[in-house]
Amino acid sequence: MMALCAGLFCSLTLFAQNGKKGSTIVLVHGAWLDASSWDKVVPALKAAGHEVIAVNLPGHGKDNTPVPALTLQAYADAVKKAIGNRKNVILVGHSMGGIVVSAAAEQIPDRIKEIVYIGAFLPQNGESLLQLSSLPENKESLLGKNLKVDEKNGVSSIAKEGVRETFSADVSDEAMKHYILNQKPDALAPFVTPPSLTAENFGKITKVYVRTANDKAIAPDLQTEMAQKGNVVRMYTVPTSHVPFLSMPGVISSILLQESTE
Repeated sequence: MMALCAGLFCSLTLFAQNGKKGSTIVLVHGAWLDASSWDKVVPALKAAGHEVIAVNLPGHGKDNTPVPALTLQAYADAVKKAIGNRKNVILVGHSMGGIVVSAAAEQIPDRIKEIVYIGAFLPQNGESLLQLSSLPENKESLLGKNLKVDEKNGVSSIAKEGVRETFSADVSDEAMKHYILNQKPDALAPFVTPPSLTAENFGKITKVYVRTANDKAIAPDLQTEMAQKGNVVRMYTVPTSHVPFLSMPGVISSILLQESTE
C-alpha cells in the first residue's frame, strides 16, 4: 500500500549521519540532460559515506554514439554496466530515466534494493514513454506544445523558448545555462519502445516516487496515477518544477539519504 509523505519538509529532518554506510546509489538522468544533472546532489550523498554513480546514457553529454544505436536496451545496458556486480543498489531515475531504470531492473532484479522515481515515468508492462505521455492525466503537460520532432534524423528536442516553462521555471539562469540549454537532441526510439516487465522480476522490487508538484513536463496527475498503479510504498511530494535536483538539491539529497536507511 502506498504511504504518502505529506509535505515538502518531511525529508528535511533526516540528516546524513542517520544513513547507513556503504550503500550504492545509481543516478540515471532523463531526456535532454546528462550525468551532470546530478552534480548538486552527489556531494551530500558521498559525504554520508555512500558510493554514488551518475550514469551518462549513450548519446548524451560528451558521448557521441550514433542515433541508430540509441535504443532502450542500449540505455538499460549502460545502467547494468555501471552497476556491475554490486548488490542492494538504490536505483534512481528521472523523467525518461524512469523507463530506463525499469527496463534495467527487470533484467537484474537481484541486484536492486529499491527504485526511486523522481518526476519520472513509471511504466507497467508494455507501456512506452509515448503512451504514458498521451494519457488524459497528462493533459496539463506543456511538453507536446514545445516538442520539436525530426523524424528524418530520428531525434527530438525542446524549443529553446519553451524550455523554462516546460522544465525549469524555478531554476536559476546559471543552472539553466550550464545544465539545460546546451543539451543534445534525444533519440526517438527509446520514447516509443515499451519495456517488457514481469511480476517475478520488476514486480518484486520496492518502489518509491518523488512527485514534482509544479511539473509542466510530466503532469502531477499523471505522476500520481503512475505511482498508484506502480504500487509504490512511499510517495514524497516536493513543490518544484521537473528538475528538483537543480532547484532544490538539498531536498532531493535528504530524500535519497532517507531511502538509504529504509
